Amino acid sequence: GEARAVSPSPAPTLATALLVAAVIVHDRDSDRVLMLRRGPNAKVAPGSWDLPVGKNEPGEPITLSAVRELREETGLAVAAPDLRLAHVVHGRAGAEAPGGFLTVVLATTRWAGEPENREPEKHSRLAWVPIGAPPEETYAPAAEAIAGYRAGRPSVVLTGWDGMPS
Repeated sequence: GEARAVSPSPAPTLATALLVAAVIVHDRDSDRVLMLRRGPNAKVAPGSWDLPVGKNEPGEPITLSAVRELREETGLAVAAPDLRLAHVVHGRAGAEAPGGFLTVVLATTRWAGEPENREPEKHSRLAWVPIGAPPEETYAPAAEAIAGYRAGRPSVVLTGWDGMPS
């Protein structure tokens, strides 16, 4: 028989996962955490309560992304060395992340300033909520991150992967 060239199957499209930082600000005295309620026009989970969260900028260490986003959204100043790893969420795909996303949740019990809603076009409210009782409308990954942090169990949560909840 004649030798036939076997055409290689197309290579999978590689898309880089979006890197995201979120911050649990824990007021130990009142045992509350700072949360923001997403506005009605939010691209992800409109109307849900979430942690201060935002995208990493190219060339920026994730700890500085957390420091910057916290300041931009709430006005609070935190020092990068005061942040501790609390949780990681790896999503297969997201509203602005067809290649998936990796959210690194960092926690702090030290900060300066009084919180205020600095991005009212993005968030409808900002509030201190009891760490053991976040609002019912809390974005599921944020609720899991807070519960894991409270229990002292940092974990990796997968969402949207085969056999995993989305």
